[in-house]
Amino acid sequence: MDDDKYGDRFRVASARWAGYDYSQSGVYFVTICTLNRARYFGEIILPTGMWEEAELAPSAQAGIVQECWLQIPTRFPFVMLDAFVVMPDHVHGILIFNKPDDKRPALDYQNSFGPQRENLAAIIRGFKAAVSSIVKQQGLEFSWQSRYHDRVVRGDVELKKIQQYIANNPARWKHEQFGEEGLFR
Repeated sequence: MDDDKYGDRFRVASARWAGYDYSQSGVYFVTICTLNRARYFGEIILPTGMWEEAELAPSAQAGIVQECWLQIPTRFPFVMLDAFVVMPDHVHGILIFNKPDDKRPALDYQNSFGPQRENLAAIIRGFKAAVSSIVKQQGLEFSWQSRYHDRVVRGDVELKKIQQYIANNPARWKHEQFGEEGLFR
């Protein structure tokens, strides 16, 4: 088959860190959005009238997302969950891979070719599929965006910033709606 047939016109560039092995032990910050940023997960409310107290008034879909996220370690025992938030049109979460038999240094960038069942992509794919399946069984409207965003967390200072960003995300909703740039938007 002619590899140059389409001249890279239909190729989508990878958002992944080139050469990095996403199956190794490490800390991963992920953002997963709904299709066209539809607000399937509810709305941000201000119970006290102050943005600092903003929280999600969750939909049924948001409850399913929460439950499926909490189930990740049962399917992938090497994963520990950290900060997580469901927003009206996306979720943010931190996954910590702790593979005791992984003897590579924390930042061994070599991607080893092999089974793709215990890496970040497999976990996110399984999570999204589980949510979609349960939502469909319940007859609710829902669709994920086809990809997700990730960042390999590169140290304790960055981890603390991301944890704070996730915790403050509901309060930042107002800023996101009016186009002000966020830290990890």
